[in-house]
Amino acid sequence: MLPSLQPMKETQQELPRVLNASHATSIVVGIIIGSGIFLVPREMMAAVGSSRMVYAVWIVGGLLSLFGSMTYAEIAAARPYYGGEYAFLREAYGDLTGFLYMWTWITVAKPASIATIAAGLARVLGTFAIFSFFAKPAFGSMLWSQIFAIAMTWLITILNILGTRKSGNVQLALTWLKVLLIVVIAAFCFSSSTHGSWQNFATEFTGARGGFAGFMIALIAALWAYDGWSDVTQMAGEIQRPQRSMPIALVGGIAIVGGLYMLTNAAIQYVLPAATIAAADRPAADAMRMIAGHWGAALVSIGMAVSICATFVGSSLSGARVPFAAARDGLFFKQLAHVHPRFRTPSTALILQAVLSSLLLLAIGKFQALFSLAIFAEWFFYALTASTVFVFRHRETNATRPYSVWGYPVLPALFILAAIVLLVFSFADQPRNSLIGTGVILLGIPLHYLLQRRRTA
Repeated sequence: MLPSLQPMKETQQELPRVLNASHATSIVVGIIIGSGIFLVPREMMAAVGSSRMVYAVWIVGGLLSLFGSMTYAEIAAARPYYGGEYAFLREAYGDLTGFLYMWTWITVAKPASIATIAAGLARVLGTFAIFSFFAKPAFGSMLWSQIFAIAMTWLITILNILGTRKSGNVQLALTWLKVLLIVVIAAFCFSSSTHGSWQNFATEFTGARGGFAGFMIALIAALWAYDGWSDVTQMAGEIQRPQRSMPIALVGGIAIVGGLYMLTNAAIQYVLPAATIAAADRPAADAMRMIAGHWGAALVSIGMAVSICATFVGSSLSGARVPFAAARDGLFFKQLAHVHPRFRTPSTALILQAVLSSLLLLAIGKFQALFSLAIFAEWFFYALTASTVFVFRHRETNATRPYSVWGYPVLPALFILAAIVLLVFSFADQPRNSLIGTGVILLGIPLHYLLQRRRTA
């Protein structure tokens, strides 16, 4: 482990371990199950065109996420540090790699992820007539939906500043509500003998892109829906009994989410044929509208909004720990290592994260563009972080591990290989967003050396 550089007394303050295994699992499940399952079926069906291919995409995306989460579980259980991936990369590959992860995370990946969640919430609330003004300009080219998304970003940030345990309890409660919502939606859909039909699973959308390109576009959408399982590692320094809690949260959380996603997708396809799903902005709401009228769609939209808020809480809560950890180690501005004296939270890092997310919401407002930008940056470092399991195994041949990834070295290698394929395709399919992500990563190299020169001067 590289030594932690802590030149000022303030940076030595600790964040208390106030979260248990239930909180950790709710962070995984809560962050993952947000708007994705309700919004991306359209993108997936439009890309692959059939129910069987949609299920293939969900299964592949789920398995890739499971392989990655098992790999992370081994690393995190042995290294329950602030910042998660940042700490793993720094220990395995040095300060520069850790800094580049932190820099990319705070400037592209996490702000894009939070902005995507906020944009998804505005998209869901557009179901209600009272929020129809979201689509109208507010100031110049800025829409009311963007203003709402920015306001929500700051509201959730304030909650996370007020206390980690409080945020964890809110996360836990809202996660249970998410699960209940999914079960209720599925029950309503499958109980409809008038509108539902198993024949819908055999329908196809002929206008789909299809082929390998279509499969990869759908996989990117599915991976965004599964995205968030790694965020809990950034909270490892605040989780009680992390050697036990981290594997439970990572592996168990992905398994729960995968089952719920397949259930929800089946319920939607039982009611709607492929062509309808490909054309629907809100497939789940449309399915419930067919079964129960406007109140059914309204119920789904209200539940979705609450569900997305839980994702908001967890994503914002975990993301700020990365710059906080880097600042503690002397790799970033020392002010970001500030711990609020009353609430014991990294308040300055949380505020910076909200500022950057707000700026991104102003610059990019389209749902597709936001999650394409986030996925590219995140999966580059997912692959790199997963590779540290080989480094640590080589260095610590005889070490006792609280958890060992099943199928080593095959499953971690498959995860890394799949991530590389995804990155190559993402770069070809979304060159502009991919180039933005690459440019930001490379910009971190001179910035790292500049900051280190100033620190040692």
